[in-house]
Amino acid sequence: MNKESAVKERYAAGADIQEEALCCPVEYDPKYLDIIPEEVIEKDYGCGDPSQYLKEGETVLDLGSGTGKICFIASQVVGAKGKVIGVDMTDDMLEVARRNAPIIADRIGYANVEFRKGRIQDLALDLELLDQGLAQGKENSSEAYLKAEQLASQIRSEKPMISNESVDVVVSNCVLNLVDNNSKKQLFNEIYRVLKRGGRAVISDIVSDEPVPQEMQDDDELWSGCISGAFLEEEFLSAFEEAGFYGVRVLKLDTKPWQTVEGIEFRSMTIEAFKGKEGTCLERNQAVIYKGPFKQVLDDDGNAMERGKRYAVCDKVYNIYKNEPYSDCFELIDPIEEISINEAKIFDCSITRLRNPKETKGMDYKVTGSGSDCCGESNCC
Repeated sequence: MNKESAVKERYAAGADIQEEALCCPVEYDPKYLDIIPEEVIEKDYGCGDPSQYLKEGETVLDLGSGTGKICFIASQVVGAKGKVIGVDMTDDMLEVARRNAPIIADRIGYANVEFRKGRIQDLALDLELLDQGLAQGKENSSEAYLKAEQLASQIRSEKPMISNESVDVVVSNCVLNLVDNNSKKQLFNEIYRVLKRGGRAVISDIVSDEPVPQEMQDDDELWSGCISGAFLEEEFLSAFEEAGFYGVRVLKLDTKPWQTVEGIEFRSMTIEAFKGKEGTCLERNQAVIYKGPFKQVLDDDGNAMERGKRYAVCDKVYNIYKNEPYSDCFELIDPIEEISINEAKIFDCSITRLRNPKETKGMDYKVTGSGSDCCGESNCC
């Protein structure tokens, strides 16, 4: 049995009868669970709660949505103006989720959740459209195989299940580890593809503190049980970096292991990563000051910045540092005279350099006086 078949078989069974071995203890906000049918809660498996990091009005994609628990929590968080899409490849899980979706909609007063059948490493291919197309064919085995490939390619191109840059947040709860190692790079590229510029991924999954040996990876029971497909801790973060994400950070790492197998500890980790660092680097005389607490930091581009010093950055990086996850780390200094985008020259981001204050203020800046608001009404200065 290949890994995908092993996962589908085990989770199909888990949709019918609750399997304790698939569930890592997670505390969810009870106010969101009150309206969710017990069937969904009992038969949904995970290791974290990425829904707690969502915001009102966002469009959310849940990879490996199972019976829909995270989707139904997310639907309440994002509200009536938001949207939630769940993707799963297991018919039994989708049946439970779809059957309960109208119940949730009736209880919260709006319907903003839908479930689609697909593989999370191939988010453009709608498996239900593929099934419909293949059901009409009468070819022999070789012709059917060639038709399936052609039809799948056509669906990806003309009717993608999830379009490019169409969602604000991609979430997942203990599912990425179930994807075959040969498809994991494609999986992260797909997450990146479907996110809007400025969007983010919030992923909870199982990681290991040591490499998982091949004999454990070949064990279907351990793989489908969220054990042997686990990411090595540092490799989980680097997978996001390699796909083009920036601002990758650990939101939560369980101190105690969920399971220990042959001395290897497996625990839950939740990662956040952002999309949108592409674009031209322009010089607009902006500066940033790293506030600490570390003496020096190294950014994703290899630039080292010491605490308390003014550094020159391009307009793109400057605006990235204004927002999460960097906004609390830097003081941002605008030039006194703004340089328009049309007048800005190319900024060389390959080197790290300090910003002379006169570049930001203007080389002919000779003002003498006090700041207009620094003392307030107390005249303390």
